[in-house]
Amino acid sequence: MNYIVFDLEWNQCPYGKERECASLPFEIIEIGAVKLNQNMEVEDRFYRVIKPSVYHTLHFRTKRIVGLSTEDLKKGDPFPEAVRAFFAWAGPDAIFCTWGGMDLVELQRNMEYYKILYQLKGPLHFLDVQKLYAIQHETMEKRRALEYAVEKLGLEKEAVFHNALADADYTAQILQTIEQPVIMTYDSIDMYQCPQRKEDEIYAVYNGHTKYISREFESKEAAMQDPEVRSVRCCICGRKCRQKLRWFSVSARNYYCAAVCPEHGYLKGTIRMLHTSGNGFFVMKKIKVTSEQEADLLSEKKRSVRRRRNRRIQGEANEAI
Repeated sequence: MNYIVFDLEWNQCPYGKERECASLPFEIIEIGAVKLNQNMEVEDRFYRVIKPSVYHTLHFRTKRIVGLSTEDLKKGDPFPEAVRAFFAWAGPDAIFCTWGGMDLVELQRNMEYYKILYQLKGPLHFLDVQKLYAIQHETMEKRRALEYAVEKLGLEKEAVFHNALADADYTAQILQTIEQPVIMTYDSIDMYQCPQRKEDEIYAVYNGHTKYISREFESKEAAMQDPEVRSVRCCICGRKCRQKLRWFSVSARNYYCAAVCPEHGYLKGTIRMLHTSGNGFFVMKKIKVTSEQEADLLSEKKRSVRRRRNRRIQGEANEAI
């Protein structure tokens, strides 16, 4: 097992949104990575510059931040070749680690554009070092910039930021400060690729909550009719629980419910409805222990949503008269 701490730099359309490639808004131009063994010791490093095929000119913001020129990019490797080399170097038992979740998203988006996404089967379990830093050193709510964390931990700034290998090195050093129980308890799941079959659906148990990621459904309505999506199981004992407050929507994407476990008390359920890369939907459901007071607040939220909808319907009916 190896921890592959990687960072990407990318370019965007230098001519504005109207001329942007819709399927590739951000084109990767640099891959940097550090390989840590199971004892968190540095084993090796990886670095590639990518020759662009979509945006051949650097956006002015990219040019200002990343220490690369257009001439540097012309000497780079084609993206499919660089990615194959990266995966071969990482090895089959790699645990990917990034600062935040965007690098994995853009890696997969670029792979999808080049039709090589099959080389990286998702959904992916990974370590979000930004989140782990917040849990270990601050509070779970805050998400800090990489440079802030480096300064707070007193790490030496030996290289400029926004170079892929330098940022991977800094991220690896921060990961080395995280205690193993935190690493084991708070892994993350990237959802760029949802499960394709029911048997591939993900059930993950964490400290104080559970997470379920469904297969693809053709519509939100079809997803919410699925028994597994609607069910609420205690995140501690796994028992199927009676719903005190059935699932209700507060927006097009977000649903809530409240349930009661006879042994562990009140539970709060949240569902986020997410688009697949096609035209379908999949569900990320989270169940956590809560309080009776929070369950009451959910009941009031449901009543408030109902009142707003009734007023809107009444208003539309009055306009129609």
